[in-house]
Amino acid sequence: MDTHKLLRSLPKTDELLKREDLAALEHVFPRVVVVGAVRDAVESVRAAILAGEDVAFDDESLAADAVRAAEARMRPSLRPVINATGIIVHTNLGRSRLAEAAIRAVTDIAGDYSTLEYDVESGERGSRHAHVEGLICDLTGAEAAMAVNNNAAAVLLVISALASRKEAIVSRGQQVEIGGSFRIPDVMRQSGAKMVEVGATNKTHLRDYASAITPKTGLLLKVHSSNFRVVGFTEEVSLADLVALGAEHHVPVYEDQGSGVLIDLAPYGLPDEPTVRSSIEAGVDVVSVSGDKLLGGPQAGIIAGKREVIARLKKHPLARALRLDKMTLAALEATLRLYLDPERALAEIPTLNMLTRAPADVAASARAFADSIAAVTGDAFTVATAADVSRAGGGALPLAAIPTTVVTLVPRTMSANELEARLRRSCPAIIARIRDGRVVLDPRTLAAHEEGLIVHRLAEIAAGEPA
Repeated sequence: MDTHKLLRSLPKTDELLKREDLAALEHVFPRVVVVGAVRDAVESVRAAILAGEDVAFDDESLAADAVRAAEARMRPSLRPVINATGIIVHTNLGRSRLAEAAIRAVTDIAGDYSTLEYDVESGERGSRHAHVEGLICDLTGAEAAMAVNNNAAAVLLVISALASRKEAIVSRGQQVEIGGSFRIPDVMRQSGAKMVEVGATNKTHLRDYASAITPKTGLLLKVHSSNFRVVGFTEEVSLADLVALGAEHHVPVYEDQGSGVLIDLAPYGLPDEPTVRSSIEAGVDVVSVSGDKLLGGPQAGIIAGKREVIARLKKHPLARALRLDKMTLAALEATLRLYLDPERALAEIPTLNMLTRAPADVAASARAFADSIAAVTGDAFTVATAADVSRAGGGALPLAAIPTTVVTLVPRTMSANELEARLRRSCPAIIARIRDGRVVLDPRTLAAHEEGLIVHRLAEIAAGEPA
């Protein structure tokens, strides 16, 4: 059949919509969705015909395509996935998993009016900063604090408020770029501050900062290498020395600490990272961290420091543009409350629990997980366990190789790539890794119920269920 005849044989949208199966679909989905899905199905075939492809179609196949298209249109774009990668703070998968207490707090506050900016005692307008400021101060020793929508926002606000139309001095080795091409020099330009680089990539001395200070200097900036390391022949100025220099010249010192550590993780075999409290005790004027990295809360930027500095930040016009909404504040407040009891925080904040989970415990989970998979999949896969490493992820602890035990799968009737794709296209999506022709599942980043879901899905795949 020639192209023109094929195109003429395509049914009209209105004709297809009269089919019983598509008419019934309008009781499930909005009519605009059904109509759009039918048009998409027809246009897809039309494009294939015009491209010269060998196309076979009828009304029934077009209707089936339209049903699938309608379901795809109504499927939420943002939906849960199962993280079996072993990357704990997985940026692409939403970073930190929230504690149950934080989830409950969001649920409780989301559907109701709230005390977001209302003081029930006085009956007057309140401040949204009040919900977390006291907790941050208690946990860090800071005089005052506030929170904005992420740490990049915190950096922009601090530099804009303290060094706009002035100079901000920073080590050349700290000119970092993080996810999304966010660069310190770029935010400097946006803030209106002039960046003054000192030192070399691998070595910066106190005298480098001292010689760069002028009457135009508005800020001494230290960027902690939470997501990168310069190793070998290196040297950097300690925060305490930088604070002393700033005090001598009456120049505020700001540390962008990045990851956000409130509990010392070194006793759990992780690399030593400064806590926010340690920076406050060193005398820094202001420090900022992420709420959704090692802190284990929602996306937020936490700013802590001296009272007069935080007061300036709260009054800056950007503070309103960068403020948190009620749901994020609820999750952050609940997460911070858990830190008041460090043992509870380690047990209940998923990020901390995953980071500090004993390798022997993970190994036991991996063996049980592997046995469960083998029991329901027969000879469809070669199932084994192997020593491996998990990663902190999220631009945190870049050199930390956290010992783990993974489950590996070698499928007999398909490639590892096909098995990974089938898991990824499951509902919920199961995100795994591929290494050396094996699909790798790391129990460190899995909840117990998620292991059960994976076992069930693998059983379906082994039984020949469609992709």
